[in-house]
Amino acid sequence: MLRRVPLDEVQLGMFVHAMEGSWLQHPFWRRRFVLDNEHDLRRLRDSDIPGIIIDDERGAVPAGKADPAARLASVPGHGPKPRAVGNRLSEAEFAKPRPPIDPLSTIPCGVVEETERARAIVGKSKRAVMKMFGEVRLGHAIEVEGVAPLVDEISASVARNPSALINVARLKNKDEYTYMHCVAVCALMINLARTLELNEVQVKELGLAGLLHDLGKMAVPDPVLNKPGKLTDEEFAVVRQHAQRGYDLLVENPDAPAIAAEVVLHHHEKYDGTGYPHGLKGEEISLYARMGAICDVYDAITSNRPYKDGWAPAESIARMLEWEGHFDPKLLDAFIRSIGIYPVGTLVRLRSNRLGLVVAENKREPTHPKVKAFYSIYERMMTKAELVTIGNSLRDDAIIKRELPEHWNLGDWSSLRKALMGR
Repeated sequence: MLRRVPLDEVQLGMFVHAMEGSWLQHPFWRRRFVLDNEHDLRRLRDSDIPGIIIDDERGAVPAGKADPAARLASVPGHGPKPRAVGNRLSEAEFAKPRPPIDPLSTIPCGVVEETERARAIVGKSKRAVMKMFGEVRLGHAIEVEGVAPLVDEISASVARNPSALINVARLKNKDEYTYMHCVAVCALMINLARTLELNEVQVKELGLAGLLHDLGKMAVPDPVLNKPGKLTDEEFAVVRQHAQRGYDLLVENPDAPAIAAEVVLHHHEKYDGTGYPHGLKGEEISLYARMGAICDVYDAITSNRPYKDGWAPAESIARMLEWEGHFDPKLLDAFIRSIGIYPVGTLVRLRSNRLGLVVAENKREPTHPKVKAFYSIYERMMTKAELVTIGNSLRDDAIIKRELPEHWNLGDWSSLRKALMGR
């Protein structure tokens, strides 16, 4: 059972289920974990949050407070979640009977195990999106309730292991891009929503928004949508209409959630006001649409398209950070945290005046991944590859910033990266 614990009563052995306060206030990137060392305990007690939520069935409880009355039934924010203002899809809709979810779904599992589950979920989701979009092409109404169970399954997979389903959904061929892109954006939206600690109704509606965000592309002629070369100005003008067309199709359904409609209409707006269809700027764009813009672009540029091959995740993140004015900077930072501070394959500049490649994530300290240094910036030449320790001590090395491979004379970067990764 869940219970609230103030910071002065937190002790080793507790299972941290959630942190109170904003995600910006607490010192951890992880959401749920066993508090098993003094270092983490000190960091927690030195933070600005008022307390934590523990699961007393998975860890220790405060001394002398095993009383069930102390449990979380009345803690604000941890009972039933309120419906987001303006959403037309009620909690009752999401509470309708669903196919049973695997009882292990809330237990974190390994990437290999979850990847197999993710492949099945992604395959089923792709078929459902293809069918739904096909019905739209035929002029039939959108049945929002029909895809809600898919959002449940994707949400459960992301909760178990975010990287598994997101990575599977990225592996799409050019012919199925539109449909798989919607599945991938659904997973990315759910993962980002949980990083921002939105309530579960919002999480599910944002997942649904991801599935539906490109609905209007069904109104774009296939020769234009799948054109292998650069679009003409006239063709691009047709493509730009998909946001408004998707919104018009979606709001015909009285049960369509306002969050999904907002994302469908405004996921191509830019933070500096240069986007479309309405040229909204800054916080004129809703939080949900700003999230959608980031998730949509990230999956688009990491995917193989009819007209170009996708970039690696690390390269994509580096480029998105350079596109000043395109995204909400604070949300982009949260997105990077949601998928990993330094994804495997990221090229980084080190404090030791070297370039290094991130070869493994550090789940306990995402800002301290495993890095293989291989290039001397001072001498402008390759060096013997060396696994370095990234940490806070002056004895350790540190990451200064991400780098783009084309800014350095590294030759065939794809082959070099594979060699450094040992593949």
